[in-house]
Amino acid sequence: MNVNIEQSWKDALKAEFDKDYFIKLTDFVRGEYLSGKTVYPAPKNIFNAFNLCPLDRVKVVIIGQDPYHEPNQAHGLCFSVLPPTPVPPSLKNIYKEIESDIGRPSVTNGDLTHWAHQGVLLMNSTLTVRAHMAASHAGCGWEEFTDSVIRVLSARENIVYMLWGGYAQKKAALVDGQKNLVLCAAHPSPLSVYRGFFGCRHFSRANEYLTRLGKTPIEW
Repeated sequence: MNVNIEQSWKDALKAEFDKDYFIKLTDFVRGEYLSGKTVYPAPKNIFNAFNLCPLDRVKVVIIGQDPYHEPNQAHGLCFSVLPPTPVPPSLKNIYKEIESDIGRPSVTNGDLTHWAHQGVLLMNSTLTVRAHMAASHAGCGWEEFTDSVIRVLSARENIVYMLWGGYAQKKAALVDGQKNLVLCAAHPSPLSVYRGFFGCRHFSRANEYLTRLGKTPIEW
């Protein structure tokens, strides 16, 4: 299949695109868009996380669950929204932890594109969703695809994985913790942020790890 995704990812994942599950997934997602249902993100943004962060530039992986499902939110990067959309609650908490951890405020809008350009892969486990219906495209094949992404990354070394909440932490089984830095904490949602996300210091720990390896740290 011809999938519109950045070339390094296309080369690394080419075996996936011809598998039965991915063909069925593509048919399902295309049918959802063509049916008149509202589906997020816009088709051009489904693989935005990969297009903005080529495989050989990945330093940090942050995994979300599925895209935002309300208007003017999802644009293909987990936790991120484009101005003038208000910053969602989970991202507000991420910014609070950055300020507490790094000692300076992060940006004031919700656009995390500048993270992606620095090598942060902001990947949801499920890449599409129906409007107003959280997890509506879960179990349709996206999880198998994003597992394959983690397997491709796990063949490399010295990547930081930030796994927030039980859903993201399921991916930890696919990562070699001896060759990478795996950081786990509660989800930054208001429902769980006080269970271990605040105070996790993932952002400084990631930068300390990257600096130790001679890599440029992330400007959070």
